[in-house]
Amino acid sequence: MITPQIVSREEWLDARKRHLEHEKEMTRMRDRLAQERRALPWVKVEKPYVFHTPEGEKGLSDLFDGRSQLIIHHFMFHPDWDAGCMSCSFDADHAEGALVHLANHDVSYVRVSRAPLEKIMAYKKRMGWRARWVSSFGSDFNYDYHVSFTPEELAKGNVFYNYRRDEGYDELPGLSVFYKGTDGTVYHTYSSYARGNEEVMGAYMYLDITPKGRNENKIMDWIRRHDEYPASQ
Repeated sequence: MITPQIVSREEWLDARKRHLEHEKEMTRMRDRLAQERRALPWVKVEKPYVFHTPEGEKGLSDLFDGRSQLIIHHFMFHPDWDAGCMSCSFDADHAEGALVHLANHDVSYVRVSRAPLEKIMAYKKRMGWRARWVSSFGSDFNYDYHVSFTPEELAKGNVFYNYRRDEGYDELPGLSVFYKGTDGTVYHTYSSYARGNEEVMGAYMYLDITPKGRNENKIMDWIRRHDEYPASQ
């Protein structure tokens, strides 16, 4: 933590007003980015992806659930793992409170992982989450949206992630957005990876306004699944 300078209320107010100008600049930039994001071109989704759901096999179009917009959380959960990724779980905790608001604003939210459906459902129950969660096991979906990687890709020492070549892992996180036209055509409109997803994690935004900030040696090193923190907390 930065050692603070102790000043009078008037001096603090002057410093706070100067910082407010930077905050306003950031807000205006965020608005410009959002507008630019909405203006990005779209790509028609033509591959017939199949997902395993509690209701049976479904296509990507089915995941919209009657709405025109779909957010996919690429949740890291390798088929061999016994639990979902810790940082993706942190992300998922935040989404739960937004579900009712998204659904009433023409947006469906669905988690997609490569783990078998039975593992997904068991972990979902453990976490107490409500969001729809499906398995892409046996599908190209994760690979095509660059959040899972084949042994051949990993053997090269780097993979295409976050729009560049980078160090590879079996699974990596992301968010993808799709739009469904009135004729049923599905389009891919946006994907975000790595730290690009931080703004949907409200706890980070709260921590960023505290004196100690995120207080981490490396990104997310303090995060635990919500049922793994000490009970005294």
